[in-house]
Amino acid sequence: MRRLLWMSLPLLALAQGPVREYRGVITDTMCGAGHAHMGIQPDEKCVRECVKTGKGKYALIDDRGTMMVLSDQQAPERFAAKRVRIRSVLYEKTGILRADSMAPAN
Repeated sequence: MRRLLWMSLPLLALAQGPVREYRGVITDTMCGAGHAHMGIQPDEKCVRECVKTGKGKYALIDDRGTMMVLSDQQAPERFAAKRVRIRSVLYEKTGILRADSMAPAN
């Protein structure tokens, strides 16, 4: 059994992409880049409310406009509607980012 586990580890590594840096804005999956239609201001409050109600999940919108859901749904709260840089692994099949670190972008 142990041997099978050790043999499968390289396959697990291939299922995810490499660790790289992503830059963008923390948002929610319900509103995406535009929060005006919700009528909740400021944008950071809208992001938090959408996630809190369960209607959205924290996500990153990168500079190309691609939205990627974040696996950690607690850490992004303090960066709601703010520009960040994230060292992360992107799981290609699901489009989910597993953030290893998150900080304000310069």
